[in-house]
Amino acid sequence: MPPRPVVAVVGPGDADVPPELLELAREAGRLLAQNGFAVVTGGLGGVMAAAALGARREGGLVIGLLPGGDRADAGEHLSPLDVALPTGLGQARNALVVAAADALLAVGGSWGTLSEIALARRTGTPVVCLRGWQVLDAAGAPVALDVAASPADAVAAIARALRSDG
Repeated sequence: MPPRPVVAVVGPGDADVPPELLELAREAGRLLAQNGFAVVTGGLGGVMAAAALGARREGGLVIGLLPGGDRADAGEHLSPLDVALPTGLGQARNALVVAAADALLAVGGSWGTLSEIALARRTGTPVVCLRGWQVLDAAGAPVALDVAASPADAVAAIARALRSDG
């Protein structure tokens, strides 16, 4: 049996993330778990915690790669049954989040989110954006990113991307 595919859900981890963005992340986490994907996040608050909560409520596996060195820093939605891995790498843990994933779902945008999108693009990891960044190339032309209108569209796009890679 092939291993369960892993999707990184990334986005702002701030306490002031708009509620509608948190709801999108929660629904995306739920749908990812419902469709058999494991969810990996940076393990803290905001979009990361919302996606973890959605996946956990659906019985999914949630993995948190923490920036600090203490497992106790995990967001409140990483239960003891899920995996919380302290990396001690600070923001450099973003590279591990991307490396651990078969696909990346960016919900909203922050500087950390942009770094994860860039790392995923560099490594060929499929990226789907849901209300996230719009990126321009050096000539000022838009970079083609897979943009989803809803969590359901995002999960469908990820499933398609992984089937075509498989």
